[in-house]
This record gives sequence, structure tokens and C-alpha cells, in this order.
Amino acid sequence: MEADSDTAHDRTFSVLSFSSHISHTIMKLIKYLQYQGIGSRKQCQWLIAGGYVFINGTCMDDTDADIDSSSVETLDIDGEAVTVVPEPYFYIMLNKPEDYETSHKPKHYRSVFSLFPDNMRNIDMQAVGRLDADTTGVLLITNDGKLNHNLTSPSRKIPKLYEVTLKHPTGETLCETLKNGVLLHDENETVCAADAVLENPTTLLLTITEGKYHQVKRMIAAAGNRVQHLHRRRFAHLETENLKPGEWKFIECPKF
Repeated sequence: MEADSDTAHDRTFSVLSFSSHISHTIMKLIKYLQYQGIGSRKQCQWLIAGGYVFINGTCMDDTDADIDSSSVETLDIDGEAVTVVPEPYFYIMLNKPEDYETSHKPKHYRSVFSLFPDNMRNIDMQAVGRLDADTTGVLLITNDGKLNHNLTSPSRKIPKLYEVTLKHPTGETLCETLKNGVLLHDENETVCAADAVLENPTTLLLTITEGKYHQVKRMIAAAGNRVQHLHRRRFAHLETENLKPGEWKFIECPKF
């Protein structure tokens, strides 16, 4: 959605189904539309005045109408269904695909935020930590800054489970090396894996509780091997479940 356009009726929106608890909040219609990423105050006023806004099938033409966010089941703008974003905080589980950057300003690949509908791209949301462009798997996204800070704080030691495809076949010695600790390049202290289990000679399940730059790849390199592919299976207790790469869903506020 272009934020500087005064005519918003020709925008195309995507719709996704989800199941999530939405807190009980009352706000004015125009504020509600802005929160949903529909557009600027001027754009929202234009949409309301033109009769383009429908909530639960009812035309909303009063900018000062009180909206109970917990009662909103459907939101349509000019006949197009819009993804309703939980309020005031939302939590998204994304199965990150390959060749997407965890950034609002990607340099070499597309942004993971481009996977979301137009209106959501106007909402301030951030990924909880980062995954490299070539890394796939569990990625939590939210507009809850406090939770984001807590989950990315090194002191919390949140476990992350990675499925590592190795370049060279290996044995149990690699697991012991990683659990005992390896010295990363340009680091002064050894880094230990919380757990390391070999599924087969070229597949390693590695659990870490830190979040250093390229940590898994650097640990494997320090142990004398190379990472061919990296997939995050789990972040704390969160898993992608049946989500295909690029798919996402709203979830309840994670409890850690």
C-alpha cells in the first residue's frame, strides 16, 4: 500500500485465516483503521466518508464511531477482505523460506516482511532475532517490543534447536566437541552447545542458547566441518508445525 496516495479504493489486500485471542479495546474507527495499517488519517477519512469501510458486514461511515476490537471478525475495504490484526499486540509464527532477509531494508534478497499482506507492511513489527537469508525455519514476529527485548536478551538463554546439514559425514566426536565447547574466530571464550545429537552422518541437531553472529556456522567450522544447509526447528517451545515455507499464522502470546 502506498502511504502517499489520497485515493485508496483501488488497493488490493490479502486475507488469511487465523485463530488468536484479541484483547478488549475500545477505540475510534479512524484510529482502528490506522492501527490496521489501512493508511494515513487523511486516507482513512476518505475511505470512511466514501462508504468503503465495512466491519462485520456493516458499512461504517462515522469516523468517531467506537470500535470494540474484540468484536471485529471481518474488515472489508472497498469490497476487499483485509487481514484483521490483533490489538494491541500480535504474535506471528513464520516458517521462513530460503533467500529472504530478516530485515525491513534488505540488501540482496527479498524481505521476510514482504510475505505479509499490504496493510500489515504499514504496521511496526519486528522479528525476534534474525535468521540468515539462506537459513529456514521458525521465526517469531511481533509488535510487542518488551517481549522482543526479553527473548533476545542473552541472559534469558532461550534454547534454539537447529537441524544442520553437514558437508562432510561425521561421527559422535563432533557432538562431544560442540558440547565441550569450541573457540570461535575472533572470540576469546569458548562457546558450548546446550545439546548436540547426530541423526545420521550428515545431519546434526544442535541446540544453542546464545545468539551470536552466524553462531552455528562458526561453531561447525571451528569443529572442523561445514554447514551445507541450516533449518531452525524450534525457538524455545515454538515450532512451525504444519506451516509450509513462507506460510505464517497468528498465535497466542508465547509463554516462556
